[in-house]
Amino acid sequence: MKVAIGADHGGYELKSDLAKLLEGLGHEVVDKGAHEYDAEDDFPDFASPVAAAVQSGEVERGIVICGSGVGAAIAANKYPGVRAGLTHDTYSAAQGVRHDDMNVMCLGARVIGVALAEDLVKSFMGAKLEANEPRFLRRLEKVTAIENDQISRS
Repeated sequence: MKVAIGADHGGYELKSDLAKLLEGLGHEVVDKGAHEYDAEDDFPDFASPVAAAVQSGEVERGIVICGSGVGAAIAANKYPGVRAGLTHDTYSAAQGVRHDDMNVMCLGARVIGVALAEDLVKSFMGAKLEANEPRFLRRLEKVTAIENDQISRS
């Protein structure tokens, strides 16, 4: 699978570890930066190109890493068609894909360690949408309708 990865200064070191893991698992990695450590960089500058790559179909999935993962998730979810989730446990990393068609995983490098991050990546990348389950598809249609302003958000 082709996957984009990006991180600000908070996730810079973890990004290289996870890119190596992904390649070792047979995935094609598209590195959207940061390409050098800069303590003053900002998470939207890396969440944005990852989300754009998923949105355009350049990649099938994305991973964004910042200090907490929260900012990365907020920024990535601004892109229509991107379903980014903050994941710090293996259940959510897989279930987010299986039930919610999550296509961008956001991680907090200051919240989790390398070993857990690797387990999260394996869970995320190994999961597939359970498309034979009508309730999951129904829910995705509702999320898409909200995104497209076809139904009330209130």
